[in-house]
Amino acid sequence: MFKKVIVTSALAGTLFLAPNAGEAAMGDFTLNKGISHSDVTELQNVLSEKGYFDYHTSTGYFGTITESGVKEFQRDAGITVDGIVGPQTVAALKGASVQTTTSSNDSYSGTLRQGSRGQAVSSLQSKLSKKGYYNYAVDGVYGPVTASAVRSLQSDAGIAVDGIAGPQTFGALNGSTTASVAQSAPEASVKAASTSMSSVIETAKRYQGVPYVWGGTSPSGFDCSGFLQYAFKQNGISLPRTVASMWGATSRVSSPSVGDLVFFETYKPGPSHAGIYLGNGKFIHAGSSRGVQISSLDNPYWAPRYLGAKRV
Repeated sequence: MFKKVIVTSALAGTLFLAPNAGEAAMGDFTLNKGISHSDVTELQNVLSEKGYFDYHTSTGYFGTITESGVKEFQRDAGITVDGIVGPQTVAALKGASVQTTTSSNDSYSGTLRQGSRGQAVSSLQSKLSKKGYYNYAVDGVYGPVTASAVRSLQSDAGIAVDGIAGPQTFGALNGSTTASVAQSAPEASVKAASTSMSSVIETAKRYQGVPYVWGGTSPSGFDCSGFLQYAFKQNGISLPRTVASMWGATSRVSSPSVGDLVFFETYKPGPSHAGIYLGNGKFIHAGSSRGVQISSLDNPYWAPRYLGAKRV
């Protein structure tokens, strides 16, 4: 009888302390990377509503893409940026208004380039984002993604394309709009880009069934990055050799379009696998189990490991 009372008491204590997945609400306990829980689903839904979670569905798994969204929200909210959802972050998500980047640098007339850091870079990123050229975290770091966005703006504005934000670039950025310039671009160039990606996909599909070979870069056997590099190279487009390098050399997009690269976190932190997006939630890649194959982003293995899409 005494033992029964102890066991019953212990069980009751466990039930009292452990949050029930069906009843717990976001904020009942701290959320961080690696957790799978209904609270994470709620977190992802809230982040999505606020524009900080760009995956196509909530997964309930706190992976790299969720952590990135949390950090971006924390940075904009002016709170501690650690990617962990504790009381302060929950309070901000539930009620506090998100601080927007200040406009104190609207008349900035210096020169910014890769390696630059600080408020001036944050202001630049915010303006690029508003005009649709930048879809990444406003972090005040002028890296490859920011440089790529600047080059896109420069190209559309008809000014020197060098990825460096100087007076001429800021002039175009602070103008009323760049949309009319972009719309006046020759239609042929848009068709050429579309045709190019179609050719890449056609080339990639031709090698379905080719076995996976570690370090492979030819039709006799491909590894993940070797396959991508080969498919693009056959169509006159150069890509770096590794997945990590491809991630750094391409431009982030909020959702993939046909021909974009989709990245995943598999055996190590950060991008370690990638494929070519085919549309309708499908992508083609060289997988270690079945070689070159077409898979779904909704696949139970790939969905929680998805990092995002980037454009070549």
